[in-house]
Amino acid sequence: MPLPPPTNPRVLKHTRNIQVQFFHRDDELWDIDARFTDIKTHDLFLTSIVIPAKRALHDFWLRLTINAQATIVDAIVVFDEVPFEGFCETIHSRYKQLIGLNILHHFRHELKDRFAGINGCTHMNELAEAVPSVAMQVFVFGEEEARVKAAFQKKGERPFHMDGCHTMNAAGPAVEKFYPTWSIKPEEKE
Repeated sequence: MPLPPPTNPRVLKHTRNIQVQFFHRDDELWDIDARFTDIKTHDLFLTSIVIPAKRALHDFWLRLTINAQATIVDAIVVFDEVPFEGFCETIHSRYKQLIGLNILHHFRHELKDRFAGINGCTHMNELAEAVPSVAMQVFVFGEEEARVKAAFQKKGERPFHMDGCHTMNAAGPAVEKFYPTWSIKPEEKE
């Protein structure tokens, strides 16, 4: 169901898109292609430059190649449009430091440690932060669930997404209904 119609007239000023696509490769690796764009509907005045309306303020890409255990084996960053040309995009090679991280285990924490502040690009970090939740959809709930899930969770282990959100509360009704083996009584949780 879409959002209800707005109650007041309004004018679009900014659009941000984050797109993440997963590809299974013939060599049994996975490519994750992610794109981040920001577009304003008006001219944007930044100190001594003007970004014209409808031209991307940000338009850049991240490709992570991962193995079956979700460990990054390659990382490529491309900046097509940036607000401060000649400066923003010079950090692209630093993102090779993503190699060796696991996108399903402490990825966001490691990302913040390595790329905080002047050590990274705020918007590239935001794009990279979108990858783990999409990876869950691919590896845990995807078409190759049984084969791929084996790399992340052994049979009989507690599902790793348990207690990860309000619906997957181990003491809640959804877990009781869909994962009865892992359901616990509220008093047991304490």
